[in-house]
Amino acid sequence: RVAIHEAMEQQTISIAKAGITTMLNTRCSVLAAANPRFGTYDDLTNTVDQMDFETTILSRFDMIFLVKDVRDPERDYMLCKHMVGLHSGQVQDTPEGPLPVLELRKYLSYCRSRCEPRVTAEAAETLKNHYVSIRQQMKAQKVSVPITVRQLEAIIRISESLAKMELCDDVDNSHVDEALRLFNVSTGDMANKDRGEVGLDNYDEAQKEQLRMAEEQVRRLVPRGGRKNKFTLGQALVQTGIDERMANRAIAILLRSGELVERANQTVQREA
Repeated sequence: RVAIHEAMEQQTISIAKAGITTMLNTRCSVLAAANPRFGTYDDLTNTVDQMDFETTILSRFDMIFLVKDVRDPERDYMLCKHMVGLHSGQVQDTPEGPLPVLELRKYLSYCRSRCEPRVTAEAAETLKNHYVSIRQQMKAQKVSVPITVRQLEAIIRISESLAKMELCDDVDNSHVDEALRLFNVSTGDMANKDRGEVGLDNYDEAQKEQLRMAEEQVRRLVPRGGRKNKFTLGQALVQTGIDERMANRAIAILLRSGELVERANQTVQREA
């Protein structure tokens, strides 16, 4: 975290190895990936609570995407078929895109070197209005990820990049609208904005209270350092009047948080 913070804040990387201490400039884009804190993404917990990063680092990324392992039989079959084909030596045809990779690289290089679009007055007005609106929405929702001028600069950079790809001299409303869409489906979604059915917000107060009661019942049934069969524990929760789905969810939450640890023979043990 310290290394990536220096690279994104100072645009430098400090190296101390084999008696050589130096500082190098960083002039490139940063593409980073990280796993959730508890190893598995939990839909019932806020996204920010599952990230062990400070907001000063998160706010420096232009776009943040959630990549979840969705269990789709058709997709899993195609992925398995591809992996087995690679290891069995089967020749697989690589689909060609509209442009060959070499020509695409030349085109992108040409766009970077020859095109420097400027934001038009109409696009600037759209940016200002949407930025103020996003700030007000995030404040009302009390989101942990701050939406600051850095995010405004990110939207501007995305808009300029879209205009460059079209070799346009001006950044118009169409580029700004697409940049705002990308921002909303990435960072906005990550900040629990317009998440829909994802998260605890989809549960009413009675269901949330039942989930909390299920967690407390697990703590009563399994003392610290104690061990219990997972199926037996779920049945014991159901016998106390808790819904089976909520009982399983409570056990899963405690497992992800580390309060419960899976052991052999389908048992769980509570941390001492």
